[in-house]
Amino acid sequence: MADTYLQVIFWAFFALMAIAGIRVVTTRNVIHAALYLVATLLGAASMYVLLYAEFVAWVQVLVYVGAVVVLMLFGLMLTRAPIGSANFDNNQRLVGAVCAGLLFAVTSFIMVGAFEGQEIDFTGTEGTKVQSIGEAIFSIYVLPFEIVSVLLLAALVGAVVISRRDEGRVDS
Repeated sequence: MADTYLQVIFWAFFALMAIAGIRVVTTRNVIHAALYLVATLLGAASMYVLLYAEFVAWVQVLVYVGAVVVLMLFGLMLTRAPIGSANFDNNQRLVGAVCAGLLFAVTSFIMVGAFEGQEIDFTGTEGTKVQSIGEAIFSIYVLPFEIVSVLLLAALVGAVVISRRDEGRVDS
């Protein structure tokens, strides 16, 4: 019975994430796109909670929702990017939709083939040990971890530099 409830909750979060993900790429307002991205990332964190990976869910919320989206919003505000419904549309929508559909089909085929017949064991505690995750991040994956932090810092500094350069300019 509890398994049925988990499946209903999973599909509800999946539907919300799918709608928010589609709205990220279809909305014309950049701020709204960032907020839809927040909803999508929170949905992903809720999926981690359903998989009993609470630590990964909190990392998802803190790193992606808390840092990346805030950084993106600061970058938008500092660079004075067009926020409203500017017309960025072109005639390549069909090509983009076909490419996205093909990418989805290929990725789905690969994932189904790779994990066919496997089941997730929720009784063990191997996947939820915070100590093993911390050791992996700060030993094996320390270089990618630091590269991501430097990349985020460079993006913020670049946004500040671009906004400062535009302040001295007078539009004619």
